Amino acid sequence: MERTSSAAGLHPSEGSRLRANRLGVLAIAFFVIAAAAPIAAVVGASPVIFSASGAGTPAIYALAALLIALFSVGYLRMSREIANAAGFVAYIAKGLGSQWASGAAGIAVLTYLSLQSGLWAQFGAFAQQLVTGLGGPNIPAYLWIVAALVLTTSLTIRGVDASLKVLGVLIVAETLVIATLVTALIIQHGWGIFAFKGFTPQAVFGPGLGISLLFAFTCFTSFEATVVFSEEAINPRRTIPRALYLVIGFVGVFYAFSTWAISGAIGIDKIQAAASEDPAGLVFTLAKASAGPWLSTAMQILVVTSFIAMLLGLSNMFSRYLFALGRAGTLPAMLSNTNRRGAPSTAALVNGIGILLVITAFFSFGADPITTVFAWLVALGTAGFITILILTSIAIIIYFARHQPAENPWATRIAPVLSSIAFLLIGYLAISNYDALLGGAGGIAKWLLLLIPAAFFIGLLITFRKPHIDYLDSGI
Repeated sequence: MERTSSAAGLHPSEGSRLRANRLGVLAIAFFVIAAAAPIAAVVGASPVIFSASGAGTPAIYALAALLIALFSVGYLRMSREIANAAGFVAYIAKGLGSQWASGAAGIAVLTYLSLQSGLWAQFGAFAQQLVTGLGGPNIPAYLWIVAALVLTTSLTIRGVDASLKVLGVLIVAETLVIATLVTALIIQHGWGIFAFKGFTPQAVFGPGLGISLLFAFTCFTSFEATVVFSEEAINPRRTIPRALYLVIGFVGVFYAFSTWAISGAIGIDKIQAAASEDPAGLVFTLAKASAGPWLSTAMQILVVTSFIAMLLGLSNMFSRYLFALGRAGTLPAMLSNTNRRGAPSTAALVNGIGILLVITAFFSFGADPITTVFAWLVALGTAGFITILILTSIAIIIYFARHQPAENPWATRIAPVLSSIAFLLIGYLAISNYDALLGGAGGIAKWLLLLIPAAFFIGLLITFRKPHIDYLDSGI
């Protein structure tokens, strides 16, 4: 029998608690890695970076991972103070207060709703292309989205156990198929494909660095999930740091090593032109040439299933975000309902409905799923996420300056300051390269950026209407 949350929504009752001591290091890592969609990133994002920076792509992926690791120094030190599904919003509340946190909560809702909706649109287009390419019926992209959205929402409502079984299989399959591609390239071309020419300053810090770093960083936007799952972690003070560094290490090595092999196999001096000529088919063509049509077909199938894994991971993550915001009192208290499995069932359902409404609105006006829905909404979500990271970095600096000014200056002052500067730079790159994030669309899509300050302002207004919002009561 399902339990209900407290009427006030400010203090957790039995029905507004996630199930504690449930997730270990690997379980949390699975959710975050799945949300990063490694194979989809290699197939979809790496050609864009190759076309901008050529052989410097592997080093740029490694640089993006190092920037996330730098941010994580202060973030993980502060995680000892917090175990809350509100993610970075709870960190901002700890350092800057509930008003800034509520503004950030507004941006977080906009960010993850935009990212999910844009990625769902891309999934629908890819699923349609895959099935028709294999000789199947031409089912509209919208119907593929609805069917898979019902599946991922249902799995999220059923709880983490059901989701983990699906994610485990899909992540292993993704890893194996990329490992097969790299092995085939080594057999065909030898170990010489791992040349170090792409790691020189000239290759990395070229004119395409800005847009390349921005796209590489976009592939790491799911790492906030580590703290979102902290309430359900076994011994979160140990589990969360281990899970985060496992994710950064795995994803960073996965991206860097696979793109290193791809660029070496095609040719250090040829990869930029090849990626510019055929970005969509670059990796598939290479797979077919190195191991045969079966590997190319397997990769095309796994790219689509990778989207399901990614969107399942994001659904689990954002449902817990909504749950925490409902429990804090920012959003309606009903969002803090949990079912008998300890899953945020109401929040999961609301998330699914919200995505469906956004997708339906775009498709009803005939928007193209890739050039409009995906490009516009993922660009907006990326800009929103960078804004949240900047606020979080500043909150960490201020918190430690007030409370522990003399303890471990690297973790409490130096690293947070450096990460703040780095993310301010990335934010500048996001704005100055926004046309590239939009796929060259520009125009009216740029005006969507105004939704970020609007979302912050709406969140801020909520604190004046609800002065007793509490982001730091985890209920555990």
